[in-house]
Amino acid sequence: MAVFAYKGIDASGRSVKGVRDAENPRALRTLLKRDGVLVTEVLEHTEAAKKSAREIDLKRFFRRVSILHIAISTQQLAVLLKAGIPLVEALTALIDQLEQPELKAAFTDVRDKVNEGTSLANALEAHPKYFSNLYVSMVAAGEASGTLEVVLQRLSEFLDAQAKLKGKVSSALAYPAFMALMGLGIVLVMMTVVVPKVTAIFDDFGEALPWYTRALKWSSETLIGYWWLIGALIGLGVYGFRRWKATEEGQMKWDIFILKIPVLGKLLMMIAVSRFSRTLATLLKSGVPVLQAMDITKRVLGNRELMQVISEARESVREGDGLSKPLKASGRFPPIVTHMIAIGERSGQLEEMLEHVAEAYDQQVDVGVQTFTSLLEPLIIVFMGGISGVIAFSILMPLLQINEFVG
Repeated sequence: MAVFAYKGIDASGRSVKGVRDAENPRALRTLLKRDGVLVTEVLEHTEAAKKSAREIDLKRFFRRVSILHIAISTQQLAVLLKAGIPLVEALTALIDQLEQPELKAAFTDVRDKVNEGTSLANALEAHPKYFSNLYVSMVAAGEASGTLEVVLQRLSEFLDAQAKLKGKVSSALAYPAFMALMGLGIVLVMMTVVVPKVTAIFDDFGEALPWYTRALKWSSETLIGYWWLIGALIGLGVYGFRRWKATEEGQMKWDIFILKIPVLGKLLMMIAVSRFSRTLATLLKSGVPVLQAMDITKRVLGNRELMQVISEARESVREGDGLSKPLKASGRFPPIVTHMIAIGERSGQLEEMLEHVAEAYDQQVDVGVQTFTSLLEPLIIVFMGGISGVIAFSILMPLLQINEFVG
């Protein structure tokens, strides 16, 4: 079966659109006609994707597939399998209730491949945009051990925890980012509208202006007259930085640098420890071999220096040593983390200890985010207030001098 995107009119005269699988466009029209939909346009999903890529679709932007969507779909599939429903039928039931067209098309392709005899893990691997290497590896381990529904449930819980962590950080940083943008907008309006009008008054008197007022006037005139050049220089700077950061050396230096930033570096380290512990625990509990699990875990850290630490630890584990020693020797992981991992290795309860570490650091991340934002907000206020104060001072002082001169 192929996947088609369609547009049509329902029985009440309203415009409708969606994604559905059928043998061909004619069969799709017949199916939709039974549902009371008169089809006006049919495109195979690949053609529809190309067409929508050429158009600006704000609704699609807000409907984009998130980690939470995938977590919910995974949990629903796990529930269906636990109820004893065969995999292909469970996938069909899941597809029928999905609302995201892109995710619906991906699961439809997965179901068709599974129906043809492909394993679920291999079918999922064809859609890396939605199903990560971690996801595919856990599903493969579940299929091999005959515990697919258990692994899917565990995977949905893991994805849900990751989505919540990401949501906490994003929501906490949203207000400071908004304040910074508003402050920047106010400063730009002052420099391009207010300052030129006020400084024009000084020119009429012909008095020598203080150096700071001359500097402010020059900055305003430069911003108004050469905004395009300033924008181009900023764009080139961003482009150059991104090119440098894309190199192996640049990425490593940048990742080392951000870990050294006060408060922020500690927060990023706590997030990385939480992500490492939870990911590794989830993979090991799902039956993924430890070396493969460490390979996957390394990729989710998002920091090259920490990835190198895990690579070295993996080699140590491959040679028969424990995980805690190389992590401790790196000096990057907190002592309590390496100590708990060592206890877990000795007691044979490494997965449980890793989960305890993840839970503890999730709580520390909450506190760390609150601390960071509580420091960031007054810093932004002071910085923007300082700029506004300098502008006001540079304008008011010459005005007071003019008043004295006139008096």
